[in-house]
Amino acid sequence: MIALTSVSGKDFYLNCDLIYKMEHTFDTIITLVDGKTIRVSDTEEEIVEKIISYKRKIYSHFPESEEEK
Repeated sequence: MIALTSVSGKDFYLNCDLIYKMEHTFDTIITLVDGKTIRVSDTEEEIVEKIISYKRKIYSHFPESEEEK
């Protein structure tokens, strides 16, 4: 999950696997796979960097396969 800030200033966590798309208007609007939308003050670039960092943390714990050794 990634930490985001709503436009009202409250911090919350979002499962980034539920993101369908992001759009920038005055704020960033995140559309989830179920069609719900969330408006946040984080920029698209910040969100993408948070997702990349989160995924790196998750996948770095997998052991190397025999082929990669």
